[in-house]
Amino acid sequence: MAKDVGKVIEALYGENPPPIMIIGHSMGGAIAVHTASANHVPSLLGLCVIDVVEGTAMDALNSMQNFLRSRPKTFKSLENAIEWSVKSGQIRNIESARVSMGGQVKKCEESASNPSVSNSSVEGIIEEEEEEQGAEESNKKRMKEEDQEVKKESFYTWRVELSKTEKYWDGWFRGLSALFLSCHVPKLLLLAGVDRLDKDLTIGQMQGKFQMQVLPQCGHAVHEDVPEKVADALATFMVRHKFTEFKEGFLW
Repeated sequence: MAKDVGKVIEALYGENPPPIMIIGHSMGGAIAVHTASANHVPSLLGLCVIDVVEGTAMDALNSMQNFLRSRPKTFKSLENAIEWSVKSGQIRNIESARVSMGGQVKKCEESASNPSVSNSSVEGIIEEEEEEQGAEESNKKRMKEEDQEVKKESFYTWRVELSKTEKYWDGWFRGLSALFLSCHVPKLLLLAGVDRLDKDLTIGQMQGKFQMQVLPQCGHAVHEDVPEKVADALATFMVRHKFTEFKEGFLW
């Protein structure tokens, strides 16, 4: 996956890519670190990792299957999926959930005659109509019943079956803190809580090996819950390291 990042940049820019800063969240943060460490992006300027720390990630893996089992397997609609993501606390920003949940689920179709999809209301309607109307209408109703059997009912399910990737989880995060500290570009770590730091990163932060900022009042999806604060932290970081300059008179 880290190689893919390098290949995408190569496809976009050829042999002379512009200065690039990589930003990754959660598992994407792990990919960003591996990409930077392996020098897949030769024009890399800086690295930002959002709410992923080796120690807490490894601890969380033990309960990940239970978490995945606790999620709904299907949703009646995309709106239903968005509502769940906010009510469950996965995302705390409804505006962001409307954007990001669409990519996490996919639309499926199932025959209405399938036992797993309720068909009782359809049958009830047909029976009522047969009682109320004369024999002349019976052929039409039989045709309607056949139509109902082949009609598809749509629902949404998760696009990726994460539980099937379990054998890779350890490899995504093991050794991540040391790898992050070894990257030779300016580094920013954005966290939802200071308790997420593990031993290696605590020592590294005390030694000034990277810049850290804790953004309170947000969940794991930091960049979705408080996008303005994340943008502000990134802008300050980039100006501090002279990647760019503040634009005068810019309005939010």
